[in-house]
Amino acid sequence: MARAPQGQNKAPGAFFLATLLLWMISVLFEIVFNKRRELLSVVGGFCFYQFANWVIRSWVSKDPLLVNTCVSLLHSSITSASVIFILVNELIRMGSNGMFEHSKLVGNTWPWAYPALCFSCGYFAYDQWDMLHYRLYSGWIPSILVHHLLLLVCFTLALYRNVTINYLILTLICELHSIFLHTRKVRRMAGIRDAKSKAVKAEWVLSWITFIVARFAPHILITIKLIRDSPRFEKGVELPLALFGMGGMNLLNTFLGIDLFRAYRREKSSQHHE
Repeated sequence: MARAPQGQNKAPGAFFLATLLLWMISVLFEIVFNKRRELLSVVGGFCFYQFANWVIRSWVSKDPLLVNTCVSLLHSSITSASVIFILVNELIRMGSNGMFEHSKLVGNTWPWAYPALCFSCGYFAYDQWDMLHYRLYSGWIPSILVHHLLLLVCFTLALYRNVTINYLILTLICELHSIFLHTRKVRRMAGIRDAKSKAVKAEWVLSWITFIVARFAPHILITIKLIRDSPRFEKGVELPLALFGMGGMNLLNTFLGIDLFRAYRREKSSQHHE
């Protein structure tokens, strides 16, 4: 995504910056005044990815978009590995029987799930700040900033109330697909655009497979399960917030799929014209 021109799009930037600052104040309030020490992992995640940003900026490149994409690739890799570890660990520990029951997904928390969600939440806050700081967005309603705000609201409320943690861990399996999105962006910024090469073809195959298997299908299935289990939710904000969040995710996934298809066609077209 290109950097927004100077002097443009200040209004959406100001709005998203204000919401990010309110989020930061809220998290610090919970940690300091409500003694929620477990939320320190959120701060740890923010600091870790900000440090990674500094390392890449100091030793690799000073291009804000390339630095941001490299850190995003790091987050996708760490989060994907974490989610797979959590699921496999739970499968070995308890078996598959009842693993995805409503009570397990809403009221229980798998080992390591809470800190993993906190750490990922810290990343989304970091990424929101980095994109706002360097204006790595475009349009009056930037989809990437809306996406991060949506995730921060859903993740943080779940962490505060300690509910639906396992549901949110399942949604993060989509980061497996994000690995190939970020890899493609880094590849193109590095000038590697030969659509005929085996590496690029393999990248596209893996990108499409993981888009369907790790992003589109899981989010649809999670939405269906939420609807089916809706009578089992207690009265409160959990179900409306979960449905709203998944509705937004599915909408963004649809737009992402369209953009991915267009990018694929462009690369194929450039291959035929060479």
